[in-house]
Amino acid sequence: MSGFSNILPELWMGLSSLLVHKLRSGLTMLGMIFGVGAVVAMLSITAGAQKEMMSYIDLLGVNNIIIEAKEAVDRNELQARRVISPGLTFRDFRAVSENVQGLEAMTPRKRFKPQKLLPKTVAEPPTLIGVQSNYLVINSLKIVEGRWFNDDDDERSAPVCVLGESAKVGLLGYDHAVGKSVKVNEQWLQVIGVLSQQATADSDVEGLEVANRNNLIIAPLNTVMRRFEDNNSYLKDEIDGMYIKVKPETDSIETASIVTAILGATHKDAGDFTVTVPAGLLEQRRRTGLIFNVVMICIAGISLLVGGIGIMNIMLATVLERTREIGIRRAIGAKQADIVRQFLTEAVLISTLGGLIGILFGFTLSQIIAKAAGWSTVVTTSSIVVAFGVSCGIGLAFGIYPAVQAAKLDPIEAIRYE
Repeated sequence: MSGFSNILPELWMGLSSLLVHKLRSGLTMLGMIFGVGAVVAMLSITAGAQKEMMSYIDLLGVNNIIIEAKEAVDRNELQARRVISPGLTFRDFRAVSENVQGLEAMTPRKRFKPQKLLPKTVAEPPTLIGVQSNYLVINSLKIVEGRWFNDDDDERSAPVCVLGESAKVGLLGYDHAVGKSVKVNEQWLQVIGVLSQQATADSDVEGLEVANRNNLIIAPLNTVMRRFEDNNSYLKDEIDGMYIKVKPETDSIETASIVTAILGATHKDAGDFTVTVPAGLLEQRRRTGLIFNVVMICIAGISLLVGGIGIMNIMLATVLERTREIGIRRAIGAKQADIVRQFLTEAVLISTLGGLIGILFGFTLSQIIAKAAGWSTVVTTSSIVVAFGVSCGIGLAFGIYPAVQAAKLDPIEAIRYE
């Protein structure tokens, strides 16, 4: 308790000293304010971007493998590919399912961009995809209305579909959709279910094209294959994607290598498909995010270092200005430790106050960037602790030398100093 009562007067003395020279103290704090603000803002931006991308990659399924047909740039390239490879086919699907161990579930995918839709929508037209019934389990989807189609629906090529949340709102509004019908090209499909809202990516994920997972019309695979005509089918892939879910104890990255080898052999290395492993992407993103954070902190640390040098410079000037005061304090009984503590307290106060203001500045800056650029930002507790801790540490480190210099002054010479 006595120690605490001794600290309070020193804190008040240090604060009073800073308030005497408000402008000088404020300018000295600027380096700390900008440095801490930059650290908080940069970490919040990277944390927001990482959170969005991680949630999307995680939603793809860390135990999943996604195979996509690689679309040609133009018709000539497509024809050249077809000379070498037939593209993704049901034969590929069977080859993978029969020769790869540790698979829990697997489905082909056939995708269409509808030419005509009823009811008409002013929003972006949804995409029609045909998959098997296990697509629900593979992608961990949730039904919020109605039901998912089953194997019997697929075998009968039943004219049924499940709508993504955005597709449902765009086509049928906010009322209940189950039991209603939508016309895709020349085929009527009865809505039997609606999916919950799904996360989407704002930027490309390696190997996958960005697609609005909520703007889908999902139908049984046989329904799509038999009821919808694929124009120029001899040029297009028989199927344009496959979704694979491996068993929990199976290494998805190693399994993906085996799948790539099988498809590479059957496609004669035509380069007309991509194999994406969300687990690998997740680990890669984490490593990239860590490196990016370290680089950003180092850049912001330069500003903090400049702020620390500013604190040292101003404290040395303060020691010179207050030489007579130091001599009088020493003459009436103050020890060297008291002088060190006095000037060290002032240095830490400058960095602490600058750090607190810097945190507010960084939080405000991150919000401004989020609104102006449309980015997601997350101000984490760790970023605040790191930024504030570093600012206090810099004040302590750069305040020690001036404080020690002040304590070393000879009392008699200090009193006589003009």
